[in-house]
Amino acid sequence: MGAIFQPPLAVHFVWHPSDQGSVDPILEIISTHLARNVDRPFSRALNFPLFLYSSNSPTLAPENFPQELASRNVVFVLTSVNTRGHDKWNEYIRDMSNADSMRVVPVALDHDGLGHSGEGSLKGRNFIRAYDWPKKSAPQHAILAMTHEIFRYGFAEIDSVKKGNSSSIKLFLSHSKSGDTGKLHAESLKHFIENTNMSHFFDETEISPGFKFNDEIINHIKGSTVIAISSDAYSSRYWCQREILCAKEHFRPMIAVDCLEEYEDRIFPAGSNVPCVHVSPEPPLSEEDILRILVTAILETVRHRYAVKLLEYYRERGWISADCALLPRPPEVRQLLSLKADGKINKICYPEPPIYSEEADWHRQLGIETFTPLWRRDESNSLHELRIGISISNIANNGYGANHLPASQTTRLAQDLARHLLARSATLIYGGDLREDGFTEFILNEAVALKSRLNSDGIYVENHLAWPLHVADPKLTAWRAKYRDVMDTVNHNIPDDIAGEIDKDHSLPPSSPENKYYLSRCLTEMRQKSIASTNARVCVGGKLSGYSGKMPGVLEEILIAINNGQPIYLLGAFGGVVGEVCKLLRDKSYPKTLTEAWQATHNAGYVDLQEIATKHGMQADYGNVKSVLERVDISDIVINAGLDKETYLRLMESPFVDECIHIVLQGLKKVAAQDMEHAK
Repeated sequence: MGAIFQPPLAVHFVWHPSDQGSVDPILEIISTHLARNVDRPFSRALNFPLFLYSSNSPTLAPENFPQELASRNVVFVLTSVNTRGHDKWNEYIRDMSNADSMRVVPVALDHDGLGHSGEGSLKGRNFIRAYDWPKKSAPQHAILAMTHEIFRYGFAEIDSVKKGNSSSIKLFLSHSKSGDTGKLHAESLKHFIENTNMSHFFDETEISPGFKFNDEIINHIKGSTVIAISSDAYSSRYWCQREILCAKEHFRPMIAVDCLEEYEDRIFPAGSNVPCVHVSPEPPLSEEDILRILVTAILETVRHRYAVKLLEYYRERGWISADCALLPRPPEVRQLLSLKADGKINKICYPEPPIYSEEADWHRQLGIETFTPLWRRDESNSLHELRIGISISNIANNGYGANHLPASQTTRLAQDLARHLLARSATLIYGGDLREDGFTEFILNEAVALKSRLNSDGIYVENHLAWPLHVADPKLTAWRAKYRDVMDTVNHNIPDDIAGEIDKDHSLPPSSPENKYYLSRCLTEMRQKSIASTNARVCVGGKLSGYSGKMPGVLEEILIAINNGQPIYLLGAFGGVVGEVCKLLRDKSYPKTLTEAWQATHNAGYVDLQEIATKHGMQADYGNVKSVLERVDISDIVINAGLDKETYLRLMESPFVDECIHIVLQGLKKVAAQDMEHAK
């Protein structure tokens, strides 16, 4: 497998739990803009690895420090009277690493937070003063200030003599000069930048007197992010078209600002394939619109730089061949023609997620193969014979004292994993009510799109329901009807040993220990039968408490899969049950969370449930759980999964979605090939 996986950049946030009210708006806008929005899974926005550090108690600091997980790490420490006033937090911040790969950026939530500047990791550092941000626009100022620091440390080529100016993002304001809305909006942007501290972030470029107009424009564009202000006259102007073409030719970051008053008769084709912000055509631009434009510009600049660096890194890892071009956006026909004219390039890799095949058809007609690091068209049937069980559930965070991944990261992983498995014609097997889980609706909608896109009848999801989840109700019937073309529902009957004690036609509320036992018995029956029908299983997260059944559901599914000798992929960095099992397999230290004593103290009514289950010989036997897990030979799991030991161990600890999916796909393709060989 080679050197440990280290992407170009990771971003970390540290804050005191008593500051949660002040931190939440910052984290909300940060998670929306710096990580892919789970509600927009096909977005091409930034998708930095994010790590969060806090605790459950005001007197306790996080259990560990931000780690050097990437080649460069930006650590935002949100300081306040609380971090300064609690000894453990004061010591924690004082002792943070100042390694070359770590850039610690302090953000003072109040004036007392500046007190950390006198010692340790923050000594002598300049603080971002969050308490000076205007209340109304604080979120926009947060993303601007923080993304600027990410740009400066992660991507700016800083001149050693002129560090301040050379680390600024340069903006080229492309607009119609005819005096219409475009010119007035460009002037508003320029005036705003020059008259606020935004001048530290952005330089608005101008044409210098005495220079050739054409040469000067090209030289400015080569080093700038282009803001194309699309007014009614914009697309018809020669120089506006030249500026866009120049930006595309030199692969510059670019955004469009839509400020049409009425209409334009032809959107210039080269002006597409970039982020677009709509603003009012009425001058002057409002401060809100100006901030939205600047936020979009700085985010696209950073996304553009990060995309290229990430693709270069994937090529170093061997994910991408050395004979292909790397582009920060899905390629455009004009770019394809230009690359093809050189006669050397017939392969292009662009960032995740993949475009749909209808768009990729244009590329194939030109004889150029386009793909992402995780997807090539020739893999569309590579997992056709595999039925893959999905054991994925979000877990409640622990205040980010020990597990530092955002709660939404599990959903991002599930979305990407489902997309790639379905696109390779695998059948996904899921046990439980899909309606209750956010990412599962995405799975089904993606299956619908893929069925149409690939013109295939073999793409679907199989949903296994224990009794009484499938007892008919109008909502469930409507839901089944909506997804019938891509989903088979398998209803599992009440087990024979309790069938005579239950009215099968009516649901059973978990209002008594007896009812809880019946429900847990039905869940076990469903899990055993559904897992028996699968070829492999991917496990992530899993509640350690607050579940339905006699033990955590993901734990029971892991045990059944192990007993069946099934290939199983355990992604431990996302915490929960799978995280605890991975710790055990790595260092053989048995976790308290997987004992009956811990379960009894963390689940109301658990002792009563176990007592009834024991009378029927169907209890959760934690002695057997311990015995099974401690007997597991990691070498057997590795061989079954089609991986080598070093790679599988990395899968159990990697917090990076792309790396996890790459490893899982690598193993599953080998399992599929072995199954085909055995079938001959």
